[in-house]
Amino acid sequence: MSEFRVDVVLPCLNEAGALPWLLGRLPEGYRAIVVDNGSTDGSAEIALAAGATVVHEARRGFGAAAHAGLLHASAPVVAFCDADASMDPRDLPLVADPVAAGDADLVLGRRRPTTAGSWPLHARIANTTLSWRLRRITGVNIYDLGPMRAARREDLLSLDLQDRRSGYPLEVFLKAAAAGWRIREVDTPYAPRVGRSKVTGTVRGTLTAIGDMSRLLKQAGR
Repeated sequence: MSEFRVDVVLPCLNEAGALPWLLGRLPEGYRAIVVDNGSTDGSAEIALAAGATVVHEARRGFGAAAHAGLLHASAPVVAFCDADASMDPRDLPLVADPVAAGDADLVLGRRRPTTAGSWPLHARIANTTLSWRLRRITGVNIYDLGPMRAARREDLLSLDLQDRRSGYPLEVFLKAAAAGWRIREVDTPYAPRVGRSKVTGTVRGTLTAIGDMSRLLKQAGR
């Protein structure tokens, strides 16, 4: 049995500037699993030096990295967090504790920007539209499909997740809702990221994510 209560999966692509701060703020009992997705800036070496477990995933894509981390995890509860320092690892208990206590099956962190520039307008509009659609089709009262979330490892594996791109978080939510999971949303502070975002930091990245998620919704008949 793992000595860690929570494994934290951190998909990573060129996050050398953020990793030292991020990995230094993990709560006791939390293990960082940094999934390097082809970094060229020494991210993997920095993570190793900071004591993180490093997994290498050659297939590019957020979902590919996230799922590789899930498969490597061994703690009862698995949390996911972006590796760009936009979210503080000290807030991870907000999403992990209700799962560990058996009070929820999936907890999502609703981003609450700490500054005006934390969350670009185009990304916020896209998220608001998606959240409205998800509330309508699932009946689950959520307002953000945020990057910080937690669930039990065995439950996540049982979902048979297939997406390996930007739609991975949406697939988790849709399959969890369909399975009748108790889904909860909690507020989590959201700060400006270190470096440039590969997704929400650009209009092109946001449109790619929307395309991936639209495909999943269509496949689900929604």
